[in-house]
Amino acid sequence: TMTIHSEEHIVDVHVRSGVYSSDTIFDYTHGYIATRLFSRNACFIMKIQKELIPELREIGRLAFERETMKDVYSPNNVWAQFQTGSSRLGHIKDWLLYGKHIEKLCTGLPLYQ
Repeated sequence: TMTIHSEEHIVDVHVRSGVYSSDTIFDYTHGYIATRLFSRNACFIMKIQKELIPELREIGRLAFERETMKDVYSPNNVWAQFQTGSSRLGHIKDWLLYGKHIEKLCTGLPLYQ
């Protein structure tokens, strides 16, 4: 499911698929995306690259197209590949950078950038 909070410039994406379940937050105000993978008990954070990630208003349109047409092809599909690396727990300076929504999603989990 996807919830768009236009007034806060936040998109919440919840994927419920057993071992592949995840929650993702697109925080357009702070410019970061965070994904919490439940099978890994970890949080992955990346900077939003405007040339690769659709804008907030575009994400809503793409989601609507996908829901109504099911198999719509779009060049704006968002895929990310994370490579294993060193992790750390978030500190106060991280939460100031990433914002309260990502802090709420990732507090207490190892952070991978």
